[in-house]
Amino acid sequence: MKIPFNKPYLTGNETKYIEEAVSSMKISGDGMFTKKCHTFFEDKYGFHKCLLTTSCTDALEMAAILIDIQAGDEVIMPSYTFVSTANAFVLRGAKIVFADSLPDHPNIDVEKIEALITSKTKAIVPVHYGGVACDMDEIMSLAKKYNIFVIEDAAQAIDSFYKGKPLGSFGHLAAFSFHETKNIISGEGGMLVINDERFAQRAEIIREKGTNRSQFYRGEVDKYGWMDIGSSFLPSDIIAAFLFAQLENIDKIQAKRIAHWNAFYEKLKPLSDKNYFTLLECTEGKTNNGHLFALILPNLDERTKLIEFLRSKSILAVFHYLSLHKSPYFTSKHDGRTLENCDHFSDTLVRLPFYYELTHDEIHLICNTIIDYFDAK
Repeated sequence: MKIPFNKPYLTGNETKYIEEAVSSMKISGDGMFTKKCHTFFEDKYGFHKCLLTTSCTDALEMAAILIDIQAGDEVIMPSYTFVSTANAFVLRGAKIVFADSLPDHPNIDVEKIEALITSKTKAIVPVHYGGVACDMDEIMSLAKKYNIFVIEDAAQAIDSFYKGKPLGSFGHLAAFSFHETKNIISGEGGMLVINDERFAQRAEIIREKGTNRSQFYRGEVDKYGWMDIGSSFLPSDIIAAFLFAQLENIDKIQAKRIAHWNAFYEKLKPLSDKNYFTLLECTEGKTNNGHLFALILPNLDERTKLIEFLRSKSILAVFHYLSLHKSPYFTSKHDGRTLENCDHFSDTLVRLPFYYELTHDEIHLICNTIIDYFDAK
């Protein structure tokens, strides 16, 4: 493809830091670069405790263990999300209760949540789609009212804010992704954020196969043993070395991605005003972290034709999630409610190419190609 959907950006120090990690002879988990990454996030965003994981999926699975999900517990989340959001809790035996999206944004419709809460509800998992915040004040208020946990799926939400506070800092726990399609990357990789300090010590144990080895390495215990359930959730320090090179450049990366987003918006807003499609907007108190740029077409047929037209011009645009409540695995488990907004986004949302090294000329080419498509209609 002339213009791919995604292209990983390297800052220049990734291989240098990987060599440093290798030279240190400590390339398993929790080496010097892992600690640097933890400190970076805790200092920059004020998170209580951060633990790198091998993926955002692993961070979510850790969260499910930490809040002690048991068979029959109910977890509320949007249907318009990646399978990992649900799978992490299904693995512990939870019943997933899907909520609809907002009419104008894939984020969970907070007004639909309270009616779904029962005596079995253990957690709400808001997903900050495209790095744009869910209505966290309302969600945290419901959590307090009903004494349930909030786990933020902040996979796409690094360096994004809600009313001046960073996403990932609201819930009891939060999960981030550093997959190569994200703003800040390590190939594969993720992070669990612990904002409720009662989970901090147990999180370390779960992450280290259920042992207290982290405490042992810090000299806090004279031997380590099997303390809890867990798995091997911690990444190699080689992955952390790559990630730290990215984190050193986060402000530069974010500034350029947001500039890209603004360039797309300025060029395509006139078409949106003519109702050819709609754009995802940030409402008051929410920031845009430049994660993606999406168009919402009127229907599935229009989206399919636009994607095919762009591909005929060597521009790779893609659709995103399919509603999980209609997935082959879950359809027989769904309670039958119609989630029309989730289904609407499944049929109509298209993501345009979006990455750091996208040039001004390429953005204009993409936008002009879209303009040409609609002008010819």
